Amino acid sequence: MTVQVGILGATGAVGQRFIQLLDGHPTFEIAALTASESSAGHPYREAAKWRADSPIPDAIAGMEVGKTDPDHVSDDIDLLFSSLPSGVASEVEPAFLDAGYVVSSNSSNDRMADDVPLTIPEINPGHLDLIEVQRDNRGWDGALIKNPNCSTITMVPTLAALDEFGLERTDVTTLQAVSGAGYSGVTSMEIIDNAIPHIGGEEAKMETESRKLLGEFDGAELSLHDAEVNASCNRIPTVDGHLESVFADLADDPSPAEARQAMESFPGVDLPSAPEQLIHVFGDDQPDRPQPRLDRNRDDGMAISAGGVQATESGLKYNCLAHNTLRGAAGASILNGELLLEEGWL
Repeated sequence: MTVQVGILGATGAVGQRFIQLLDGHPTFEIAALTASESSAGHPYREAAKWRADSPIPDAIAGMEVGKTDPDHVSDDIDLLFSSLPSGVASEVEPAFLDAGYVVSSNSSNDRMADDVPLTIPEINPGHLDLIEVQRDNRGWDGALIKNPNCSTITMVPTLAALDEFGLERTDVTTLQAVSGAGYSGVTSMEIIDNAIPHIGGEEAKMETESRKLLGEFDGAELSLHDAEVNASCNRIPTVDGHLESVFADLADDPSPAEARQAMESFPGVDLPSAPEQLIHVFGDDQPDRPQPRLDRNRDDGMAISAGGVQATESGLKYNCLAHNTLRGAAGASILNGELLLEEGWL
């Protein structure tokens, strides 16, 4: 079975990751690329400032970039992946949804909407049933599903694994790569020999999205997890890979060994882009891992790495890492697309 897919915002940093990950996908075939008015009508090789770490796939290089408008996208497209800036997506995505398209979006708009699934397939696949609520509420023929922010997706799988010990509070400090800001997000003069202790809007996203992902859906309404989440987000001069230091307050008193086992044994999902093991945990013999340069590409950049697990007076502290534009962005949307297909929404 072949599923025809399109990419909204295909020329940007995350759009390019979509193309890389979908090249050779067993089910999804790229049939449409859209971008801004200035790029529309041009071959993709001319429209995109392609990243230097790999060539543009041959099947894509000559494909014409279209307008980001449902009137200019074929009705034969089964699924759209969106990597649009949130300000653009908030206006453009509803037009595609009204037209009946199913959209798996990496854009931040509507992530916290009551009727929009915010989903990590290994964590909360049942939240996909919010689509029925969404269609009743909004009258859409299509469907909208979101993946979380790249920093949130790094931490939440580890918290989900520890929730069996009674998660009460989480404090996190992030060290985030420059690719998370896009090509024009941070200039070299700002970030070289520097660290920036603020990323606009990032802290609020982590603090709210984490609770939604870990929340409960009863078939009609979704309730947020009652844990308190506090985040401090910082930009550092690494290219890819978000490293985070997490402090988790737990009602129970697990040992570091028990926490490592809970993370290592946390179940994955049987989807084409999913890693065989979701969380890899370094032991006490490697206290300086994970590291962005060494560990961001584990399992094709789709796995979470953790390490430095230690006991505190109120629970545990540890570090975790994920590739922010693979697992944290394009890969997350593709996984959600695979879940939509698996669950019969396409």
